[in-house]
Amino acid sequence: MDNGETPPADACSLREVLDLVGDKWAVRVLVRLGDGPRRFSELERALDGVSRRMLSLTLRGLERNGLVTRKVYPEVPPRVEYTMTAHAAELDEPLHALSAWAAKHRSKVAEARKAYDFA
Repeated sequence: MDNGETPPADACSLREVLDLVGDKWAVRVLVRLGDGPRRFSELERALDGVSRRMLSLTLRGLERNGLVTRKVYPEVPPRVEYTMTAHAAELDEPLHALSAWAAKHRSKVAEARKAYDFA
């Protein structure tokens, strides 16, 4: 740990934690939740290509790992909202920066792939 302490024996490894936020759908869900709470259907519409099952699994994983909270409102029909936890919110700025970098450089990546594949 940064403060010189040894992590507890049952702590997640750095690799495990990085895998949580490095997952294709987890990053996209967290970026969306960085703008505020979202319902399942809002996330589903915003994430082009995600299946209902994959979104459900992603949200469960994020909730299990303490990055997302799920709140059920006692209404008919029930309303469920997902929100980033406080410590996951610390990822908001880096994830938006990473997303901006990817958008800025995606054509360069495509050009490099094309050059590599035809070399």
